[in-house]
Amino acid sequence: MPHTGSSTILPGVEQRIGSSSQPLEGAGFDPAFVPGLTSPVTEEPEDTKPAEEKDVEREEVDSEADEQETPADEEEPSDGPVFEASDRRAKIVADHKGVRLALDDQQCEFRWDEIGAIETESPRFGKRYTITVHTPDRRWYPIEIEATARSRFQEWDTQLDAVLDAYFEEDAD
Repeated sequence: MPHTGSSTILPGVEQRIGSSSQPLEGAGFDPAFVPGLTSPVTEEPEDTKPAEEKDVEREEVDSEADEQETPADEEEPSDGPVFEASDRRAKIVADHKGVRLALDDQQCEFRWDEIGAIETESPRFGKRYTITVHTPDRRWYPIEIEATARSRFQEWDTQLDAVLDAYFEEDAD
């Protein structure tokens, strides 16, 4: 019988089969990944961690949650303009903190320094008003709000312009 080859395993040397490169992340490899709304899952499942690590992580999460939760009464009030528009699925709020978008159960928030531009579009026909938040890294986040009447478009444009004039600072090149 001919000898086709042999493998020698050296003691104390780990052998790995397959690629040693790290997995790629992003929308091209994870369809559930949406920049700005969700972050890719890179942690190992909780059930594989030792019990001591789980307790420490829970304490850290609890303390962070305590720091982040602020009742509406304690938030700093602003006398400046506020823009808010919503329909049964979508909502946008622009105020002194920045711009917050919500669609169904997904939400994202942009501080004013994270915004490169805000674009609005009123359709020639129909009642869907589109607002698009553009970031400096060339990403954009559109949201459509269905108006009760086309006359709301002008009202929303005026309110949004007042907010942008008060809080949004364009870089002078």
